[in-house]
Amino acid sequence: MASIVLFAVIAVLMATDVTIEFRSGVPMALQSFEVLIFLSALGGFGYHWWKFAAARQHSEDLDRELAEARAEVRRWAEDAKRWNCEAQDVLQGLGEAIDRQFDRWGLSPAEREIALLQLKGLRHKEIAELRQTSERTVRQQALAVYRKSGLNGRSDLAAFFLEDLLLPEPAAISRIQQR
Repeated sequence: MASIVLFAVIAVLMATDVTIEFRSGVPMALQSFEVLIFLSALGGFGYHWWKFAAARQHSEDLDRELAEARAEVRRWAEDAKRWNCEAQDVLQGLGEAIDRQFDRWGLSPAEREIALLQLKGLRHKEIAELRQTSERTVRQQALAVYRKSGLNGRSDLAAFFLEDLLLPEPAAISRIQQR
């Protein structure tokens, strides 16, 4: 902004000087250098004004984009809160369904814990370390879970609870219905 003002002041002073000298009768040929300075100052003023206007427009564009980005972030945050609440409800419902099924199978508290840790993907050794017990005890409790549930192992245990959560593809549904 300071350069715009400087070029404007120089242009005004030079225009004033050329006008006064022209009215005084000084030949234009002698004033050519001063006219050149005036035109240069006028050009500098125009160039810097143009750059200033472009920078201001760019700044306004950035402000608008920033406001749009902030609005989008707010929308995403609101959606995330809603999705998190929905996911918590689903997980709570799943946890309650698992508890009810464990009750139907008649699992002891230790067997329930083993079954839950297996559903979370932990291996017998990891469960034993976590529960501060032997791996053999964990294996025996896992076998009791399989026996009481009528399932054949860890994979069947996981599949039992995931089966109803995962929707089959439409083509798979039609193949099943055709049987």
